[in-house]
Amino acid sequence: MLHVVKATPDTVHWGYFDATRAPVLKIKSGDCVQIEAVTHHAGDAPDLMFDEGVKRIFDETPESDRYPGVHIMTGPIFVEGAKPGDMLEVHYLEMTPRLPYGSNLAASWGHLYKEMGERERVTIYQLDAASNTASAAFAYDFPGKYLIPGTVTQPDDCCREQALEGVRIPVRPHLGTAGVAPDAKGRVSTVPPGAHGGNIDNWRIGAGATMYYPVQCDGGLFSVGDPHISQGDGELSGTAIEASLNVLLQIRLRKDFAFPSPLLETPTDWIVHGFDTDLNVAMRNASLDMLGLLTDHRGLSRVDAYSLMSVAADFAVTQVVDGRQGIHVRIPRGIFPPRKRV
Repeated sequence: MLHVVKATPDTVHWGYFDATRAPVLKIKSGDCVQIEAVTHHAGDAPDLMFDEGVKRIFDETPESDRYPGVHIMTGPIFVEGAKPGDMLEVHYLEMTPRLPYGSNLAASWGHLYKEMGERERVTIYQLDAASNTASAAFAYDFPGKYLIPGTVTQPDDCCREQALEGVRIPVRPHLGTAGVAPDAKGRVSTVPPGAHGGNIDNWRIGAGATMYYPVQCDGGLFSVGDPHISQGDGELSGTAIEASLNVLLQIRLRKDFAFPSPLLETPTDWIVHGFDTDLNVAMRNASLDMLGLLTDHRGLSRVDAYSLMSVAADFAVTQVVDGRQGIHVRIPRGIFPPRKRV
């Protein structure tokens, strides 16, 4: 069955996951959902990144209800039969930009904020659908400090300057933040990633990819948000190109295997994630979980898996700007003999 979830003030929750939040939709395993993901950075250029639906969310969600994180999340979706210890297998089928513009913020939480003179700067990008690229339309220095989620900067409030003339960036739409509700009391910030998923910020979580999320609460309570149209590994300045997306996905309930962290499957690779405030610890966490994937799900011995990781796995920094930093490790699927997928 195909369901549709529009992003409205009634179907979004701004800045948090919450295990007690009532679901906006209940589905069966195998159902598909067409769902809208709205960027919290649409206010950086409201003349270009607002439509009536986006504007309504910004207008009708009070600033006092945008906490403790920053991302606009659509959901949650309740999956019948999902219990703690199960996995949600989420196939991302399509991700289509809602509007042809996106915003990048060089923010106070960016990795080189001090080295850049503690200056916050917005760059607005325009999409070219014909070439599947984005180019800078203009940039401006943000007045003051960007502290309020969903800040709206009107077109005539600042000087729009030319930026990145002649440069074109490949467009690769993906979700920066998606996941299940954590088993925790009250609101959990959308900013740090974790075992529930959340703000992983891996640009490979796009159309054609499958994510496996460990269920922590009955029904899973799955939500999506923080849509991007492009991002590099590291997300150095603080954000990606933030832009609203329309997402088509399919959710399957898996009770036949378990994994301790969000697992990504692409057409070519398995990708395991590790998180911590210390990047070295995040690296270790990713290494141990990949070791578990290779031993528990591919049948390798620990010594063989350890050797294979050193000669065939690629480790990279996912992001360094979300408080809890991320490492991902990629192992090519094609190096293994054919067998049933995990």
